[in-house]
Amino acid sequence: MSNSGPDLLTTLLRDVSRSFYLTLRLLPREVRPQIGLAYLLARATDTIADTEVVPLHQRLSALDHLRSRILGHCDTPIDFSGLADNQALPAERALLARIEEAITVLGTLPCFDRCCIREVVQTITSGQELDLQRFHSAKSHQIVCLTNDAELDDYTFRVAGCVGGFWTRVCRSHLYPTAPLDLPAYLENAVRFGKGLQCVNILRDIPADLARGRCYIPGEGLRAAGLQPSDLTQPEAMDRFRSLYQQHLETAAEHLAAGWRYTCATPRSQLRVRLACALPLLIGVETLRMLGRGNVLDASHRIKIPRRRVRTLLMQSLLLHPFPQRWESLFQPFLG
Repeated sequence: MSNSGPDLLTTLLRDVSRSFYLTLRLLPREVRPQIGLAYLLARATDTIADTEVVPLHQRLSALDHLRSRILGHCDTPIDFSGLADNQALPAERALLARIEEAITVLGTLPCFDRCCIREVVQTITSGQELDLQRFHSAKSHQIVCLTNDAELDDYTFRVAGCVGGFWTRVCRSHLYPTAPLDLPAYLENAVRFGKGLQCVNILRDIPADLARGRCYIPGEGLRAAGLQPSDLTQPEAMDRFRSLYQQHLETAAEHLAAGWRYTCATPRSQLRVRLACALPLLIGVETLRMLGRGNVLDASHRIKIPRRRVRTLLMQSLLLHPFPQRWESLFQPFLG
């Protein structure tokens, strides 16, 4: 690994995302570089896609150039200094400014890991590009929504579900290659794990997305409930929205429950992997319960699990892991 690797995958990654950095630190050392680097590269593409002060065609061009560099199809160095200057967060400015370092680190990884990272980043960027094209005309006063549940499912797969498959291939290859597993079911649950976490984000962030003119709640369901996307900007619309919202909460919960089955199927000897999986799932299902009780359309009150509760969930996971039945019961199904 190049000399830039340790700093890139520790300090910078921590500054870009403290929550994911906690998950990464839980993982065994053998898989931290690959998973950490994949996160950084995906975060860089996401940062480009979200730089709304830059015209759409420039963002799409930058995404395409970065993807080509990551896939090894282009050897022209990237200069994202202009995009970096448009970032409000210092960590995201640093990430774009140092993207060539990340690509250099990618080239030092074994072929299998490099291919896994390239595959997952390619899928993620396809979702980001689709998102940019779908919402290119969206504004707070001109809301664009997804068409139906199939589009929503496709989106959650592209930007998060595919990460479950990537995570599984890397961890299995390096940590438990011979463990007896029902691989088709294991991989399916891995994908649903990622979809579930993305669904939680979508269902929590409705007001923030609407402020950008984006509605990830499909129009087909809204119309059936007698609603328009613009109605969701009004907190008092929650009573009419609640039944449809509940259906989406239940879909997210079913995906998270599949993620818990995935976690429990991971060999018990892989304590660190199981903890790294358990923590976001426990946070996710607890967030769903809070969303189910509150008014998500009230933009003045964003629902979020307190940090002290996150620490408690992590400690419970660690202390109860030696006791299989008690540990597995940590995940309480979402009952609405």
